[in-house]
Amino acid sequence: MSLLEVRGLGKAFGGVKAVDGVGFSLEKGELLALIGPNGAGKSTTFNLVGGQLAPDSGSVRLAGHDIAGLSPRAIWRRGVGRTFQIAATFASLSVVENVQMALLSADHKVFASWRRAAGHRRDDALALLERVGMGRQADRPCSALAYGDVKRVELAMALAHAPQLLLMDEPTAGMAPAERLALMALTRALAKEREMGVLFTEHSMDVVFGQADRVLVLVRGQLLAEGRPEVIQRDPRVQQAYLGHGQILGKRRT
Repeated sequence: MSLLEVRGLGKAFGGVKAVDGVGFSLEKGELLALIGPNGAGKSTTFNLVGGQLAPDSGSVRLAGHDIAGLSPRAIWRRGVGRTFQIAATFASLSVVENVQMALLSADHKVFASWRRAAGHRRDDALALLERVGMGRQADRPCSALAYGDVKRVELAMALAHAPQLLLMDEPTAGMAPAERLALMALTRALAKEREMGVLFTEHSMDVVFGQADRVLVLVRGQLLAEGRPEVIQRDPRVQQAYLGHGQILGKRRT
């Protein structure tokens, strides 16, 4: 049984089928990239898995349990973490307090003020920050960080409840090329060591073909191709649909 199994997923807006019979699976420890031209349905598919949208048809099964139609909060409780295209952190809090806030939520603790975060599982928060390369900046305010570092803090926050599945929406948007590759190489390492599946959307082809284990290509709401990056890169249907001509750019990791 795969960690994530999506079957016959469908969603229409008015008379337009944004997602039409999409199906795929994701294994533990695997990075799966979801790509496609504008209007392909990748954002809708991503939000159907994450609970931001309810499907009209189909199933989304996480570790054998159907999560289709559940709220984002309920899906989070089932072991699904998420990062966003625009990093979601508390700018007025320190780096470590941001992670402590995430740990408070993971522990089902209701907090009345930010002060409670400062005393909650600080050692665990610091350990998460060390793992994403942010330990030395633990006591700095998030507002003082470079954007690439903010994305690392967001990743640490997403890991606070030890998710089985991590959803990453345009994780490297707004980052410099070296920062993009470093963040996704870190994510890849975390996925392997934690046996955590990662589904991500991404516009940077260097990231997709350099870090993904498999790639899904959507066109007009349907799955056009699925396979290893080097296979997808050579697929003439993908080249035609995605760029119109020529080859998809991007380097495979070595």
